[in-house]
Amino acid sequence: MSSNPRPRTLVAMQQRVARWLLDEPATRRLVRLADVDPTLVVEDFTTDRAKAALADTEVLFTGWGCPPVDEQVLRDAPRLRAVVHAAGSVKHHVTDACWRRGIAVSSAAAANALPVAEYTVAAILMGNKRIPAIAEHYRRTRVVQDWQALFPWLGNYDRRVGIVGASKIGRRVIELLRPFDFEVLVTDPYLTEAEAAALGVTVVGIDELVRQCHVVSLHAPELPETRRLLDRRRLALMPTGATVVNTSRGSLIDTDALVAELRQGRLHAVLDVTEPEVLPPDSPLFTLPNVTLTPHVAGSLGNELSRMTALALDELDRWSRGLPLAHRVKPDVLDRSA
Repeated sequence: MSSNPRPRTLVAMQQRVARWLLDEPATRRLVRLADVDPTLVVEDFTTDRAKAALADTEVLFTGWGCPPVDEQVLRDAPRLRAVVHAAGSVKHHVTDACWRRGIAVSSAAAANALPVAEYTVAAILMGNKRIPAIAEHYRRTRVVQDWQALFPWLGNYDRRVGIVGASKIGRRVIELLRPFDFEVLVTDPYLTEAEAAALGVTVVGIDELVRQCHVVSLHAPELPETRRLLDRRRLALMPTGATVVNTSRGSLIDTDALVAELRQGRLHAVLDVTEPEVLPPDSPLFTLPNVTLTPHVAGSLGNELSRMTALALDELDRWSRGLPLAHRVKPDVLDRSA
């Protein structure tokens, strides 16, 4: 914790990200809280100007595009004690060298979880109602159909939703689903029965979850053991008419196997992330009528970015007043989180 009421702080992220996160009110608050040059936004720690700033830096205020804080950066920043990240995952820039030095790390992942969860719930409700497919069919034909005959598996009553990963996002989705007539199943190797009871969900294995659920929504991190978690075998276990929602990472699904199921018309999908992340122009996911495809927009965008900045500035305020960080990242759980 800092003993300086205005710790020397350096902003490290892409220039365009700084423009998104640090609008005029946020910049004014940053300057009140920290001894900082708001015009200096570092994208490269190896420049002479960056190295000069690092020499006195106590806190790095980071965002998307911050370079790795490695051994050399730490040598150039002997006074660095904290990294306050105004975005989600810190895996891209917080290295093992930071943990070895005992750098305190905070993340705004909790703030970024909210719009992802909102997108997910909207996808579940709209997907079960078959709104994307009906809207596209109506736009194309301009004829009112017998929608129940066209989409016999339609509606949100008494459906079973499967959450893969009781992460920050997964738990927020569970909270937001409570007012609806859903039964929620969860698979997560780290979720205890007591935690599940508090959340009001049932813990099952992933094979049972995909077999039982009308919607399977992915909220697990990208790890070697989660790669292609939904493979050909598990996708085949899903009931006909079920929907896959992915706002996590594209690598969690075997794309070829999913396309095969979608082409048969057996499953539906709402995909905000894919593998590869930018699909080739000829990907069938662009044209299949039972797919809703968005370009990785579930996370914070527009004015939602201000929520992340506000959380990060709250953390900087706590640090400057000698208080514990409220959203501190623990290295021992980082290897199983996003």
